Parts: sequence; structure tokens; C-alpha cells
Amino acid sequence: MTLEICTNSYQSAKNAQIAGAKRIELCSELSVGGITPSYGLIHQIIEELDIETFVLIRPRSGNFQYSEAEFDIIKKDIQICKDLGCHGIVSGVLNEDNTIDIKRTQDLIALSKPLPFTFHRAFDVVPNPEKALEQLIKLGVHRILTSGQHPKAIDGIENLKALKEQAKNRIILLAGSGINSQNAKLFKDAGFEELHASASEVIHTVSSVYFGNTPQTVSSITEIKAILKTIDNEV
Repeated sequence: MTLEICTNSYQSAKNAQIAGAKRIELCSELSVGGITPSYGLIHQIIEELDIETFVLIRPRSGNFQYSEAEFDIIKKDIQICKDLGCHGIVSGVLNEDNTIDIKRTQDLIALSKPLPFTFHRAFDVVPNPEKALEQLIKLGVHRILTSGQHPKAIDGIENLKALKEQAKNRIILLAGSGINSQNAKLFKDAGFEELHASASEVIHTVSSVYFGNTPQTVSSITEIKAILKTIDNEV
């Protein structure tokens, strides 16, 4: 079973590698669901670490409908990731009614090639996930990161099982959001091949009237190893 760690910093990525995770999804600002990480961060991880690195391409927080300028930024960031030697792209675009933007997502998949393309958790706000699943399969998406349209994957596990059954091995359902060492085995027992977790621990909680009070977190080596142990991976 593959464990992907959602990492928000160089240290988190390094911790994921040390702990034995198979892959990372690299992003910034987990508190808003993740946005595109900086060029410098991507470059340093690709140059200094060996772990398989997928990069989240999301130009801002909020919804998943983008202006032409924002869409151009997404495309430029994908090309930068390819030039830097990243191993996969995580992105996606929705229409104003939260259905899949077929044309734009198709453009991003084509630009990402030959890298695998993961459609991110924008999937969790589509009005008809069964229809969206078939659309993404037809587009050639490699995997969908989803919590089963619930805040936490454990609460959406029945939806995830139904989507997995519908997919019939035509696409990977990457279960994510709230995955930890206490519940990971439930997803393995349900037949999922891949899991996505941040395995975060708080390292600083200093707040500021100027810069907010979002805790600083890092992916925990101990928790990653605990997840791997419970899904019977070697560590």
C-alpha cells in the first residue's frame, strides 16, 4: 500500500523520506487546503531528496474557478515543475457550478505529460461525483485525491468504497483528509491501494496581531512510521 505524505516544507519532506513514505504531495499553507509551493522549495527538495515528489498546483485559496490570468499561472507553474524534475502534478479546475471544467482540466493533463496527473480535492465539491468520476477517467487522470465528499475521509468511507467499486481499477482513488495511524488500516481493509496524510504535529504556536495565529506544523516521523506500521509497510 502506498502512503503519500502531504508536506508543507522542506523539513516535512525530509521527515517523510526518513520515515519511509513512498511519495509526497508538496504544497504550502495547509491551513487553507494547500497552494502552490515556491520555486525555491521545489528546487531544493528535488535537488537534495530522493523521495517521489508530486506538486500541488493551486494559485490561491478559495474556490476552483480561475480567471484567464490565474489559469496562465497554473500552466506556467506546471512547466516549471516539469523543468525542475518533479514526478507528478496535482491540480484541477471547476466550472462556476462546481462541475468539472473539462477543457481546462484536459489542457492541464496534456501539459503535464509525461508526468502522472492527480485531480485534487476540488472533486469533493462536485455536485455529481459519479458523473465526475467517469469524466476524469475519460480525460486520462491517473488518480483522484478525495475524502468522499466529507471533511474527513473516515466519515466519507462509504462514499469512497462506492466510488472505488464504480471505478473498477480504471483510476486510483487516493483517500485523504484526517488519515492517521488510528484509522489507516480501515482503508487498507476496504481495498484502497493508496493513502494521503499530512501526519502533522504542531511545532510553534506563537501568534501575532499582524500575522495571525495559524500554528506552524511539520510532518511527524513518528506518526508516518506508525501509519506505515499499521498498513504493514516496511519501515
